[in-house]
Amino acid sequence: MRVSNDGSADLVQLLTPEGERRKHPDYRCDLDDAAIRDLYRDLVLTRRIDTEATALQRQGELGIWASLLGQEAAQIGSGRALRPQDHAFPTYREHGVAWCRGVDPLRLLGLFRGVDQGGWDPRETNFHLYTIVIGAQTLHATGYAMGIQRDGAVGTGDADRDAAVIAYFGDGATSQGDVNEAFIWASVLNAPVVFFCQNNQWAISEPIERQSRIPLYQRAMGFGFPGVQVDGNDVLACHAVATAALQRAREGQGPTLVEAFTYRMGAHTTSDDPTR
Repeated sequence: MRVSNDGSADLVQLLTPEGERRKHPDYRCDLDDAAIRDLYRDLVLTRRIDTEATALQRQGELGIWASLLGQEAAQIGSGRALRPQDHAFPTYREHGVAWCRGVDPLRLLGLFRGVDQGGWDPRETNFHLYTIVIGAQTLHATGYAMGIQRDGAVGTGDADRDAAVIAYFGDGATSQGDVNEAFIWASVLNAPVVFFCQNNQWAISEPIERQSRIPLYQRAMGFGFPGVQVDGNDVLACHAVATAALQRAREGQGPTLVEAFTYRMGAHTTSDDPTR
């Protein structure tokens, strides 16, 4: 991680806002043209699923829906960096990661309709069930990471065996005790877990300025592991940063905090009205 004189790391970008490729000294996109087209396809399909689910909720077919609008790049980029043996622990908004892990979108709809109590079998996709309690999944992820570490599935040099864990959460969750507790356990025990924070600027209606005086990724320094901030709207950068962090975990080098700086383009859920 490149650190500037004031102690802050550069925002990792591999695409300019105009869509031009940009070089970064520490991260690069090693994907071929076909893989990049697949990422774009994932972005389009994920947004389409989200649009249709929002419409279904407005028609009364779903009880609620948590839109990912604006966060597709962060989820698809990091989701496609996972290997089959890696395990993901989501919140209730990681529909893009669910898509990457092979979860049928109909299972998501059943969950939000209230006719499916679980949604899917995590053992089939290495994608845990949605966690409604804010921040709780970071402890689940850390515990699972400690487990695979003790099973000898970390740092063997075998690409088909070495595994990592990724925990998704939002900026609001960083104020929860569970998240900070997970940081401590992961750091002290060198757990192979990536903490992937999608900073969409809002914790329901609370702006990020009221939650933290410093960029969120810098908090990692106080816990003793690296933090990096990536452009959450840059799918190539998100893929590159997540790939590096996951590989670091698989090699037994411990946790990383990734802050994907992005924007929530809609309400917190379809049951919230941000205009009030």
